[in-house]
Amino acid sequence: MSLLNCWEYKKCGRQPGGNKVAELGECVAVSCFKAHGLNHGINGGRACWAITGTFCGGIIQGSFVDKHRNCASCDFFHTVIKEEGENLTPVQEILTLLTTGRKSSP
Repeated sequence: MSLLNCWEYKKCGRQPGGNKVAELGECVAVSCFKAHGLNHGINGGRACWAITGTFCGGIIQGSFVDKHRNCASCDFFHTVIKEEGENLTPVQEILTLLTTGRKSSP
């Protein structure tokens, strides 16, 4: 099974060299190195719902609190949940890692 990152799944064109980079800029999920490897993704590619400033549905998304409702109904988010199963990195752990640079304690 090939696990896709959000920019591959959504075909947004905001990855390096993508057809929308000149117009909309490169997506912050692409360069979110702190999230690399989470849910088997490249950088923030499989944790985008917790990353501030992603551009989804034609709108720049704010903080996790602001974007939570949109992401909860996102088909990509539900695909990652299904693919990762019980190995899904919990959102609180992602948020802790993004804000502190360290994984949360068990």
